Amino acid sequence: MGYPWPFPGRPPKHDLSTWTVIDDWPDPVPVTEAEVEVFEQWFGDLLDELSGPGD
Repeated sequence: MGYPWPFPGRPPKHDLSTWTVIDDWPDPVPVTEAEVEVFEQWFGDLLDELSGPGD
């Protein structure tokens, strides 16, 4: 079991209730070929399994 909220110890440095989240990413989000290769290297087997048998 975890500790009840609030956790004991020092309070956070910033009041999170004052934060603003802004979605300013371009649409579509650009992805490099190197990023695709890394993703395929790590998750390729899982994606193949989830997509089912190939033709």
